[in-house]
Amino acid sequence: MAEEVSNKQVILKHYVTGYLKESDMEFKNTTIKLNVPEGSNAVVLKNLYLSCDPYMRSRMRKIEGSYVESFTPGSPIKGYGVAKVLESGDSNFQKGDLVLGRTGWEEYSIVTVTQTLFKIHDKDLPLSYYTGILGMPGLTAYAGFHEVCSPKKGETVFVSAASGAVGQLVGQFAKMLGCYVVGSAGSKEKVDLLRSKFCFDEAFNYKEEQDLDAALKRYFPDGIDIYFENVGGKMLDAVLLNMKLHGRIAVCGMVSQYNLEQTEGVHNLFCLITKRIRMEGFLVFDYYHLYPKYLEMIIPQIKAGKVVYVEDVAEGLESAPSALVGLFSGRNIGKQVVMVSRE
Repeated sequence: MAEEVSNKQVILKHYVTGYLKESDMEFKNTTIKLNVPEGSNAVVLKNLYLSCDPYMRSRMRKIEGSYVESFTPGSPIKGYGVAKVLESGDSNFQKGDLVLGRTGWEEYSIVTVTQTLFKIHDKDLPLSYYTGILGMPGLTAYAGFHEVCSPKKGETVFVSAASGAVGQLVGQFAKMLGCYVVGSAGSKEKVDLLRSKFCFDEAFNYKEEQDLDAALKRYFPDGIDIYFENVGGKMLDAVLLNMKLHGRIAVCGMVSQYNLEQTEGVHNLFCLITKRIRMEGFLVFDYYHLYPKYLEMIIPQIKAGKVVYVEDVAEGLESAPSALVGLFSGRNIGKQVVMVSRE
């Protein structure tokens, strides 16, 4: 007989309108049998680390025709995580393997779509890094900057939400290439981090700027070649006025808009025509084929201390709702991770 254990879960209570609150989620104590259903190629996972990501907010409303499905009210929230394989019906995974992929916000999960799981081979680095620099945010930064932006040495680069999971890496990749890099963030602590730890050339607190257009002109008197977009709204409008001819904008996210029922309009899109700007949205799923190449590049850089990464680790599944909500007020410093278990 398979072992049956208690399994605490974080449940989405209902579809969410307005700003996400901790009360939109609840805890549920259930039980789970730690065995693979007969004839299935599923894997049974013990979840170790869960990733808090802004895109998860959009899955908390009823959406159709999107690249991801809505979460199901009354069911566990789903996201990226690091887990240990307890049992496997898939020959690609063995008991004891450590994996990265999509899992549930719960202590144990049974994953039936095993194509979304990647085996972790290099265990010399913190496992939590696989929710960030060695996982989806890392590949997002790499593909978005190098593949979408087509950067060249000496170009000027602006990154919004620059101290977050993706932004802190985009800035470092740009510096490695020999670009001039400026980042925006929402607190003095984050701005100091951008300059001192991530080696951005300049950084500013957007909350202290009365006029974003003027702020960008201060840091980019000759204009912006590349904008890595994480924010949307008023920042995007100001950036469009400050782009150079033939500039490139990689649209990774628009965190300022995710909690709004009526999203803000963008007024300066005519600049796309007059400045011949290329503005392109992208999804990390389209670049999964680059993941091995990315790991081959980034792991030696981390070990050599040439790329650094800052995490904000919340301890215990109980802390997950608060950690997720905190993303939208900028409470986290660096990549937000929830540690469910140390193994």
